[in-house]
Amino acid sequence: MKASCAALSAVLLCVSTLAISTSVLAADYPAPKQGDWIAKDFKFHTGETMPELRLHYTTVGEPSGQPVLVLHGTGGSATSMLTPAFAGELFGAGQPLDAAKYYIIIPDGIGHGKSSKPSDGMKTAFPKYDYDDMVEAQYRLVTEGLGVKHLRLVIGNSMGGMHTWLWGEKYPKAMDTLIPMASQPTEMASRNWMLRRIMLDTIRSDPDYNGGNYTSQPRMMKYAITAYGIASIGGTLAYQSQAPTAAKADKIVDERLATPITADANDFIYQWEASHDYNAAEKIEGIEASLLLINSADDERNPPETGVTDAAMKQIKNSKLYLIPASTETRGHGTTGNAKFYVEQVRQLLQTAPQRTM
Repeated sequence: MKASCAALSAVLLCVSTLAISTSVLAADYPAPKQGDWIAKDFKFHTGETMPELRLHYTTVGEPSGQPVLVLHGTGGSATSMLTPAFAGELFGAGQPLDAAKYYIIIPDGIGHGKSSKPSDGMKTAFPKYDYDDMVEAQYRLVTEGLGVKHLRLVIGNSMGGMHTWLWGEKYPKAMDTLIPMASQPTEMASRNWMLRRIMLDTIRSDPDYNGGNYTSQPRMMKYAITAYGIASIGGTLAYQSQAPTAAKADKIVDERLATPITADANDFIYQWEASHDYNAAEKIEGIEASLLLINSADDERNPPETGVTDAAMKQIKNSKLYLIPASTETRGHGTTGNAKFYVEQVRQLLQTAPQRTM
């Protein structure tokens, strides 16, 4: 099996997710189907318009099932959600999102996977997109492209979790339930943005980058990605267990630096910079769906001890937080890539949340 984690290669996302393996392809759910839909005259928040914006998507199950929208993390794609640890725990027979009952829709976000992105040819002339643009594109794909008017569930991880918050605010009657994971509704700020900013500035300042007109990927890119990955994903207890000595810590660093970076630099910068103006807290009171937030207690990017998420959750009518306890088995921000930690919580929400109509 060839392991790949899209824009982050193995450095950031493969802590918790691998590419599709033979075990997933043989899993107890229908084979995934892929498609493309073109959003005509898509207007970005900057005022720029693309006459044709390609949106790639994957579905599991039949359109007659209850629609579920699954949203991937930064640098990922639908492929990164079709893993043994996620799909293998949720989509099979008798599992919470049994594909015999649900119609599972997994879009590749703008700038990701096989959807339109800078590396298609426009490079830095590609419109600057943010999370609002990405969510609007998802909504148009679901409603116009696939003809789905109401969703049983929107569930997303990391960036997909932040998109889930925005779905609940922008389209409050479009779904019954929301499960944002590895995220918080408050403004992108603090260490999370500081580290992102340093990572992006490091890539841009590399002479190889050449203002986005590079002939080969910037050499400093792998160091920037590796540093951000170690600082913001993996879990404190897990790292202590894996690298209790300098020699073992060096081995992990050497292995990560030796892992090829498959990302295109412009795609990568766009993907991470899209989070800069994220702030779902401004309209959080507008959420109407039943909401279950799933975070990990050792999440480096969304530390629960700040209290900002708890304060925001109090403004939502029907919400609950499930905080996965930290352990040597959890992986910090990467923990929610493994659904074994919250299978029963998802099942319970879907069994008890009322079905609503638009």
